[in-house]
Amino acid sequence: MDKLSINIGGLRLKNPVMTASGTFGYGKEFADFVDLSRIGGIFVKGTTIRNRDGNAYPRMAETPMGMLNAVGLQNKGVDYFISNIYPSIKDYNTNIIVNVSGSTIEDYVECAAKLMGLEKIPAIELNISCPNVKEGGMAFGTSACSASEVVKAVRQVWNKTLIVKLSPNVTDITEIARAVEAEGADAVSLINTLLGMAIDINKRKPVLSTVTGGLSGPCVKPVALRMVWQTYNAVKIPIIGMGGISCWQDAIEFILAGASAIQIGTYNFIDPTISVKVVDGIESYLEKNNIKSISELIGSLII
Repeated sequence: MDKLSINIGGLRLKNPVMTASGTFGYGKEFADFVDLSRIGGIFVKGTTIRNRDGNAYPRMAETPMGMLNAVGLQNKGVDYFISNIYPSIKDYNTNIIVNVSGSTIEDYVECAAKLMGLEKIPAIELNISCPNVKEGGMAFGTSACSASEVVKAVRQVWNKTLIVKLSPNVTDITEIARAVEAEGADAVSLINTLLGMAIDINKRKPVLSTVTGGLSGPCVKPVALRMVWQTYNAVKIPIIGMGGISCWQDAIEFILAGASAIQIGTYNFIDPTISVKVVDGIESYLEKNNIKSISELIGSLII
């Protein structure tokens, strides 16, 4: 499996296949379906400084080739995670990465500082698609300035691998990527969900209680691929690609576009064993094409 190993900042992955935050719980929910030790890492569900009950129902809706969600980062807060969740997952033979969310810079910093003391958490992923309440609700990740500020502040309290998850709901994603790279991000992950909505024509009302929600699934793959390719040509730090991956061929596409690793999200709901199938598929592809290391493929797209 050495040919599949890759480094993301200071984070060593046994292979480039990981599961996306919010789609794989804390890993233990999928342990009956998949050998967790066979995947490169698990991004656990979004964690905030305090308990969040999430948005009112309905907060999920199917779409052609995808889904909309407006769950609202439901979780019991970082202290609960530390005392009740972490002890049961810390000894998994894979990387456990915590997705950190907040409504203020102080939220992010406090949450990261609490997680810093956990030996078996080698990295965090900052979800900067969250609304900045001090700036009128505009997401941190839609402004290079606010993205820079939150990364700079978290970098002061977090000295392990820092991954920043980028929002696609921007004019130029490379501007945001360069901004977080300049403030010390070790890697970027992209894309987060696209903003979308669905309407019930009989009720003449939005399907989701929040009106709009995050679109994910195979339908977003072309957009995600384009943004990964653009970002690869704009920054020097590693990229973790995601957005509509449903098979090993999709994963190879992301790697050719410039991703050093990938995350699988929505498709975990369709096939809970998809992550190991993608690992096997990538390994077979390397063997078939006499490629000695996955690193040879990264960004090797021929234009």
